Order: sequence, then C-alpha cells, then structure tokens
Amino acid sequence: MTAASDLYFAQVPVGEMANFAYLVGSREARECLLVDPAWSVDALLDQAEADGMRVAGALVTHYHQDHVGGSIFGMEIEGLARLMARAPVPVHVNAREAEGVRKVTGLSASDLISHEGGDVLALGGVQVRLLHTPGHTPGSQCFLVEEAGAPGRLVSGDTLFLGSCGRVDLPGGDPEALFDSLTNQLARLPDDTLLFPGHLYSADPSSTLGEQKRSNPYLRVARLEDFLGFLGY
Repeated sequence: MTAASDLYFAQVPVGEMANFAYLVGSREARECLLVDPAWSVDALLDQAEADGMRVAGALVTHYHQDHVGGSIFGMEIEGLARLMARAPVPVHVNAREAEGVRKVTGLSASDLISHEGGDVLALGGVQVRLLHTPGHTPGSQCFLVEEAGAPGRLVSGDTLFLGSCGRVDLPGGDPEALFDSLTNQLARLPDDTLLFPGHLYSADPSSTLGEQKRSNPYLRVARLEDFLGFLGY
C-alpha cells in the first residue's frame, strides 16, 4: 500500500497579468508557505485556513509588483503589505532582492529573512530548497519542493516558463546570468521534476523539466551566443 503524501501543494491563478501564486507545505505539520502572495491575498489565506493549514511564512521569487504587491501601470496591487496586516509572518527573500522588496512593498527589514542560494526550509517531511537563479532580476530565486520518494516540484517564478524564459530588459536584467541559471542549474535537475511557472503563458499550467529540455529553445541552446540571439541581442 502506498503511503499518503505529506505534501500540500496548490497552484492558484491570481490577478490580471496571468500570475500564479502557490501554497506549499506539509499536511502532517499542517503548515504551509505562500509563494508570491499578490492580487488575492485574502483568498489565499482563506484557502489555507479552509484546508486546515497554518501559514508559516511567505516565499518571494523576485521583487516585481505583480508578485509581491505595489504600484505598477496605474494599478495598486495588494501583496505582502496586506499579508503582514492580516497574518504577520516571515518573508523569505534572496539577499540580493531584499532592498527591492522593501522599496516596492513598504515592508521593513525586520519583516524579511534574507537567504543565499542552497538554503533549505523544512515543514514536516517536505523541504523547500531555495535556488538563486539571477537573470530576470539579480535576486530571482526558484523553489525546489522535495518530498522523499516523489519527483521534485520546481516553482520557477519568472526565471523559466513553459516554452520560454523570463525577460531581461527590465532594470537588473542580465542575459548572461539567466543563461547560466538555466543551463547550469535548472537544466541539470532530473527530467521528472515537475515545473510550475510564475505565469500562465502557455496552454498548460505545468510541465516536466524533461519535456521542457526537449521543447523549450531557451533550455535546449548550448551556447551563450545562440541564447543571446534568441533574446534579440
């Protein structure tokens, strides 16, 4: 008889820019983390509560307003500030992203926990490995959600999409860093790793890294020169 999974995982469409937020945690511990809580913070908290989960923290892939809240394109997007008003929890960011998160959201330094790539957060039998994947922004990070005996789940933010990758023409974007993040980090993960992006930019909401290695030109390319060519450099 197969043991029941401890993993609690929900992909939630939010907002007006085809974003995804995520709830990731342990059913046994009854604790979860919110990934990029923006647009519909109350609904995310209500979902966790309805599922019997205590929100123990937030994970930030990067500091752009559609992922953390703030003012952009004439819109006021709710995000981390609303989360802290209703359920104050630690907000886990890459150390290179902390200043940007503070500026965009108005949070204080004491609200944030800064991490380096490779740090691990544990909830029950579930581990969340923080992968520093610069390129879209200097402190972009992906989250590799791991449970013993099951394929990993990669929450990739705006670093890797299904069939494409994050843009590098915004402040802090770095095409060479993104190439390195894709080639030397994400492409080296096992093929059965499940991929969950930060936006619905394709027909499907998820894929496997094996499929993306076969079909995504930004993962198939082996030379920096060719990668820059795809990006229009």
